[in-house]
Amino acid sequence: MINQKPSGQETQRIASLLVIDDDIAVQTSLSLLFRKEGFAVRVADGPFETFEVLDEQTPEVILLDMNFSVDTSGDDGLRLLRRIRERLPNVPVILITGWGSIDLAVEGMKAGAKDFITKPWQNDHIVQSVRTALNLAQTAPTSPNRRKLDQQFQFENIVGEDQHLLDILTTVGRVAPTDAPVLITGESGTGKELIAEAIHQNSRRKRNPFVKVNLGGISSTLFESELFGHVRGAFTDAKSDRVGRFELANKGSIFLDEIGDLDPASQVKLLRVLQDRTFEPLGSSKSRTVDVRVICATNRNLEEMVSKGLFREDLFYRINLITVRLPALRERPGDIPLLVNYFVNNLKTIYNRPDLKVSTSAQKWLRNLPLPGNIRQLKNVVERTVLLSANDELQPDDFAQNLTQQNNPMPSAGMPHYHTSLPDIGTMTLEEMEYQMIQRAMAFHQNRVAKVARALGITRFALYRRLEKFGIPYEDV
Repeated sequence: MINQKPSGQETQRIASLLVIDDDIAVQTSLSLLFRKEGFAVRVADGPFETFEVLDEQTPEVILLDMNFSVDTSGDDGLRLLRRIRERLPNVPVILITGWGSIDLAVEGMKAGAKDFITKPWQNDHIVQSVRTALNLAQTAPTSPNRRKLDQQFQFENIVGEDQHLLDILTTVGRVAPTDAPVLITGESGTGKELIAEAIHQNSRRKRNPFVKVNLGGISSTLFESELFGHVRGAFTDAKSDRVGRFELANKGSIFLDEIGDLDPASQVKLLRVLQDRTFEPLGSSKSRTVDVRVICATNRNLEEMVSKGLFREDLFYRINLITVRLPALRERPGDIPLLVNYFVNNLKTIYNRPDLKVSTSAQKWLRNLPLPGNIRQLKNVVERTVLLSANDELQPDDFAQNLTQQNNPMPSAGMPHYHTSLPDIGTMTLEEMEYQMIQRAMAFHQNRVAKVARALGITRFALYRRLEKFGIPYEDV
């Protein structure tokens, strides 16, 4: 592997790197750095010299400064990038730019660059970026079967044999050893956190911390304190210093769940630490450096949010070098029996019921059950049935008797009110209750968003977010 140091009698393959920059100091600095790291380095100061080098050899990765002429607009850099991509579409290009020209770097990402580094760079960061690009540029292996994947990687907590899932696990195994930022997308309850854990457990950082942060549960006023920490006296209740989540994750991985819920001001603060790996605790003027692998997740459509101006484009490109989309459970129904048996085998021990099993007819029945909450909802249904049924072999009737009202037909929209009581504790998650209540309110008010928002006591914007989250159609009336 390119990203591993040689040890003992092992030798490291020499990778070729081309540095394009008109500044002799930058050329010298990067040449010394990467030659020390075992690379064969060539340099060029502009388009003419670049193509002279390319006529002689094809580098495996290219570092391209966006401003290598008197003109500082970056247009020359973009033109050269496009010419390189036309000639060498499979060679990764990493851009070097100043913090003030991030918009230019985003244009470069759209034109095919793999990453962008801001000046002044950190040596370990730029080396990581180059090694990651080299690893990801290698030919992707064909998807093996589940047994072979389990022999190569630690996927013991991920259940399933569907081809969609096997393709995802193959990708996870391939990107885990790198430091590539990964964006995990998919509906609520599809197992995004498990995939994030698998990336960490199969990485070189696995012996270091894996810190989870639910950004949807952190208010904008607490964002800086939670993620970056604070010093004593930073605000009224700051009685002592506090270490933030990024510092806790140093040398390990940080999992930023529900990143689509971040407000614009928090997005700017997050981008800064992802960009230059430095941050300042709240109330402190001293910068701290952090080395973390960033994994993000969301059930929202970030590309659509970017187009609507709700999510920063530069942050989007910073977090999604690799995107993993998890299929909904309805897209992999063949895995439902495997998941059911996995849950039941765990519950045998928890509830001391060694003879517990699920009949074939019940497994077939569960395969056809609508499960908008995906794996999380299936697990809830299975555990609730195990708790409430005295039978050791669970039949379809056992599951049917213990389903919550969310699986019953909706009442007609013309009914003046619903005579329902709250479910018993433990029979429904808060998210499932929210989903059911929004569906009922939408049916009662004929999908009129303004009326539904007033009825639920939330803003229209907050309702839009929930409608998108649960995939509920609506009319903007």
